[in-house]
This record gives sequence, structure tokens and C-alpha cells, in this order.
Amino acid sequence: MVKYISKFSRTLVVVGVMFSGYAEAQVSSGKKESGQPKKYNVLFIAADDLNNDIGAFGNTFVKTPNIDRLAQRGVRFDRAYTQFPLCSPSRSSLLTGQRPDVTGIYELQTHFRKNLPDIVTLPQLFKNNNYYSARVGKIFHYGVPGQIGTDGLDDAVSWDHKINPKGRDKTEESLVKNLTPKRALGSALAYLATEGTDDEHTDGIITNEAIKLLEEKKNDPFFLAVGFFRPHSPYVAPKKYFDQYPLDKIPLPKEVENDLDDVPEAALFTKPSHWGLTEPERREALRAYYATISFMDAQVGKLLDALDRLKLSDNTIIVFWSDHGYNVGQHGQWMKQSLFENSARVPLIISVPGGLKGKASGRTVELLDIYPTLAELTGLDPHQKLQGKSLTPLLKNPAAKWDKPAYTQVRRDKIFGRSVRTERFRYTEWDEGRAGVELYDHQSDPGEFKNLAKENNHVKTVNELAILLKNGFPVHE
Repeated sequence: MVKYISKFSRTLVVVGVMFSGYAEAQVSSGKKESGQPKKYNVLFIAADDLNNDIGAFGNTFVKTPNIDRLAQRGVRFDRAYTQFPLCSPSRSSLLTGQRPDVTGIYELQTHFRKNLPDIVTLPQLFKNNNYYSARVGKIFHYGVPGQIGTDGLDDAVSWDHKINPKGRDKTEESLVKNLTPKRALGSALAYLATEGTDDEHTDGIITNEAIKLLEEKKNDPFFLAVGFFRPHSPYVAPKKYFDQYPLDKIPLPKEVENDLDDVPEAALFTKPSHWGLTEPERREALRAYYATISFMDAQVGKLLDALDRLKLSDNTIIVFWSDHGYNVGQHGQWMKQSLFENSARVPLIISVPGGLKGKASGRTVELLDIYPTLAELTGLDPHQKLQGKSLTPLLKNPAAKWDKPAYTQVRRDKIFGRSVRTERFRYTEWDEGRAGVELYDHQSDPGEFKNLAKENNHVKTVNELAILLKNGFPVHE
């Protein structure tokens, strides 16, 4: 694997001191008999392929009352970004605390331990520090739907216990309708509205198994990772969730004539636009995607209810995240593997007992920042350099001074696209600019319809962001 260095990475803080003043002050739960405060538990909730089409993040058409409820219990990060919009590269980065150029994971087959055999993962950190570390469902990469019910690319040393449920969404796979039949089910716009209940589906079983673990371990410090498979394609959920979204009411994303005329060819994952789907077919796909979001949201609600019922809310940190965003027709693009905003941006909510509630931060943050944040909040020392930055200042003050941009990359055959996001701009280079450059001003163009990279009045901005991109992305030694 090529070794990399960067000005940005040389300035990273090694996180892992004993309880910070913030974390210590926020422990509002009761005392143990010894008089020492209880350890924080961590409930680590992952969704798969979930974009920001969520009520709390501004999409009021999609029904997500429980994620919205969670947002009212903590801080919502409105500009959070994946490091790589593909499942395994993103999850490997988040869970090791290293950027994709360090993990060397750019595809779905290679395990990160091949390149980083001695790295301590986030759940492993807790396991090594006398927490009960458990996984239910997909946390490290699984092929979906093929590997549902298996270990996938799991990391055994990270867990004390693991559970791999399999429900009717897997066993009834042959019934799925594929809108793009030339593509495999896991990478296609395919769906099925099933009969039966939530509890018969893999994500419903995941929820029930996680609740059992909460009941069993409620008196012990735990790191419980709950990995939902939805809304990953194929979009399978009970029919009642589809019924919430009448086809004739489904809004399609805004499109602009000649939108792609100024976009580099390398930027496009979906070719031809919309994979040739008609508007009615696109509404079918969107309804199914939204139905599975609402189904997954219901499972989040059950977890929150269980925390409250078991009186665990007062000393349990909750983190809700998705591995990357998801295009649903923007720029004619579907799914992930692009550097447009809808694919790079992710939902991220962090709730800390005694901390701020119902607040939002507009600072640019990364999934990479979750590892150092949890390490600091729980006073655990990773004994290794982490490439993210703890979000605890933003958990105290969502508008705190913050000069860290967010970086996302993707691979197209043998070239890379690399992007930097500031609070105002997105700047992207394909093959270090040889295959195209993009600049979007989110202040005036949140839909990224106008590429400003070649405009004379933006030369200064392009030059500044090109430097920022090079500082954040490594250079070859």
C-alpha cells in the first residue's frame, strides 16, 4: 500500500485523555456505591445507504418520527460527510479512525486488517477497556443482500458477542421486483412490499436482539452496535410502510436542463441518466426507498423506548449515523459512489446524557470524527493516532469556532475523485484535475447545478480550495 503524508494529518490531535471537563460534567447519572460516576454506555446505531431525507434534516415528506425524536435528545450535525461513498471503505475508515488512503480500502472485497493488522478499532477500544462490546447486524461491511445472516467482512477481535439475524426480506428475495434488471440486487433499484410484521424482517429481528442485550447488560458498561440493513437496496419492508407514500404524491428531485453540460464525465456514476428509468419508475423507486427509511426509523424508536424503559438513557451516549449518502435522481444519478452533495453528505446525531438537546451544528464534520469523540467522552486512550477530530467542542457549543473542512473521495476505475467541503463551497478534482474540476457555491446553489470552476471571477476561490484539498489529502512520499 502506498504510504501518504499530509500537512493536515501532521497537525491532528491524539485523542484519548482521561475524562475531559466536558465529559465529566455531563455524567448526570447516579453514583455507584463507591462514589465513582458510572461509565458511559454507548449505543451505536448505523443505517445503511441512508441520505438526509429525514424530517429532522429538513425533508418533511419522509416520515421519520423516531430519528426526529432522537435529534431532539442531542445535537444534529447538518454538514456531516462520509470519507468514501461506498460501504466498506466508509465503514473501515470510521471504525479504524483512519482515512481511506491509510486503510487502503477502496472496494468491497478487501479486509482492512490486510493493510492494518494491528489497528485498534472503535469497538475494540471499548472491549479492551472492560466494556461489553457487542454487534447486532451490519457494522463492518456486508454484501447486501447476499451476506445477510453471515459474518460478512466482520472483525472478530472487536467484539465479545455478535449476532447475525436473517429475516423474510432475505428468504423471500426471489419475489423482489428489479427496476434495473441488468444490475445485481444489492446495486439496483429493486423493491418488495411484504406481508407480515416488522419482527419478521432482518432489521426487526436486529432490534429485538439488541433490546435483549440491553436487558441482559443494563448493569454493565457496554458498547452496543446496532447495524440496520435498510434502506439499502433491495428496498424491502412491510407493505404498511409503502402505503404511507402514494405513488402520485412522490416528489421527484429538481432537475435543470443541460445540468450536466459543465460536469466532468468522471463525476457521473449513473450512465445513462436515471439508468433510462421513466418518471413513473423513478417514483416507484423513491416510494420504496422512503418506505424502507420509515421502516428502519420504527426500529430506532423501539431502541429509544427500551433505553428509557430500562432507565439507561441517563448514562448512555447515542450515536446515529449512515455510512454515506444516497442519490435519488439528483443530476440523473442514483445510489452512491459520487461526490455530489446528496451522496457525500450523511445524517449524524450524537446524544450525550446531560448535554445539549435539540440543537444543530452547521460546521463541516466527518464520520472520521466519531472515534475520537467517543474516546474523549468516555476517557479512553486509543494509544494510536486518529485522523479525525473530537466533536466535543461542538457538542458543548454547536456554533463554536471550527476551521476543519470535510474530505470525501471515490475511485473511478484507476483514477480518484477527491473533494473538499467547506461551509460554503464544494471543490472537487478528478485525477488531480486532469479529468475535470468542479466548484459549487452552496450559498447560492445548494443543488450544485452550476459548476463555477472555470469562471474568471472564481479563480481565487479555486486556488484557495485547491491548496486546502492538497493539505487534506495525502501526497505521495
